[in-house]
Amino acid sequence: MKAIKIILGFITVIVLVFFATGVIVKETNYEASVSINKPIETVFREFNNMNSKQQWMPEIKSIDTIQSNYVKTGSIYKIVIDNNGEDINMTEKVMVFIPNEKVTLFYNAENILKTNDFIFLEEGNKTTIKLNASCTSDSYVMSCLFPYFKSTLEGQDQQYLNNFKALLEEN
Repeated sequence: MKAIKIILGFITVIVLVFFATGVIVKETNYEASVSINKPIETVFREFNNMNSKQQWMPEIKSIDTIQSNYVKTGSIYKIVIDNNGEDINMTEKVMVFIPNEKVTLFYNAENILKTNDFIFLEEGNKTTIKLNASCTSDSYVMSCLFPYFKSTLEGQDQQYLNNFKALLEEN
């Protein structure tokens, strides 16, 4: 009986800590970056080329334009992601588009709300892309999960930037 009380007490503490996370941590933030041996104009143009995104983000199954604006800001895309055989639909909205300087993208993917702020910096004939990302959710339980998966999210975005670098430097 004493062992059951200890186990139940331990489980209760874990559950309380998990749900307290959502009260304490409102959004999960992280950074990633990559330096590419190409001029900023080339990097920026290829980064925003929707036709080549699938080459460096292999989980993307399709990209459809919902709304296209000439200046890019306000453009909205429907993206279908393959998540281990399950399709996830998300929308990508271009919030900020400053040529050769900055792109801010907002993603809405089934209770996952993510903002990726990409800053492009030129250093000679080299370009550095710096990502500042933030994740929140409409779901309280999902908000509680993000801090525990921060390194996974960060690793995935870093891998995408590394894939993009490899793609550009091969060509």
